[in-house]
Amino acid sequence: MLLRRLAFSQTALHLCAEEGSAAQEEFLLRVLKSEAANREEVRKARYLREAGFPVYKTLAGYEYQNLRLPPNLSRADLAGGAFIKDKKNLVLYGPVGTGKTHLATALGVLACEQGIRTRFFTAAQLVVRLSEAYAGGTLEKTLAMILKAELLILDEWGYVPIDKHGAQLLFRIISDSYERRSLIITTNMEFSKWGSIFTDDQMAAAMIDRLAHHGHILLFEGESYRMKHALMRQRQPEKIPAAS
Repeated sequence: MLLRRLAFSQTALHLCAEEGSAAQEEFLLRVLKSEAANREEVRKARYLREAGFPVYKTLAGYEYQNLRLPPNLSRADLAGGAFIKDKKNLVLYGPVGTGKTHLATALGVLACEQGIRTRFFTAAQLVVRLSEAYAGGTLEKTLAMILKAELLILDEWGYVPIDKHGAQLLFRIISDSYERRSLIITTNMEFSKWGSIFTDDQMAAAMIDRLAHHGHILLFEGESYRMKHALMRQRQPEKIPAAS
């Protein structure tokens, strides 16, 4: 099995089976296991580099108090990546600064460590990337490269208005991903306002339909984490009374 995984030829397989002694087979097995483990680590490291995460985040110490999960989705389901295997989507919805990007990135890092090819873009970055490819005549090649990912993370969805052509390019991503891969989208825009962001109510409705059909909505509430900690840093320490 290891010989096949490491792409050895049928000739090598037969040679090992017919002429290898027990001691030789045991030594070869140790070598192959070591090589397979090393290749797996190299592959995971490559996936992390290719993903394009703006920062490295994990679930260690993640604060869940702002997050409300749907009844049919648990923290274990998220950490285990079951939604990716089932090609389900996650829409992380809530105010700015409540931990959406952190969670999306941490789930992406976990996916890479599980050997799942992942890509991360902000919506604006992706529109620019696809628009440049369209102008240069390489749109199909660029789409094929991006859509190799089993998990695609689209951050800051709806933060910046997008013109009609940009919306059409994003719709292509959503449509081509439907039932083929998992999407994680972070947004502070409720579904009813997507039409104004993407300049077309029908296109926005079609996006929502595809995302929601096999997906979960995770609701984020509460105060901005960044604002809270910025205000904490601005507080002046109490003066120590002078000794009498």
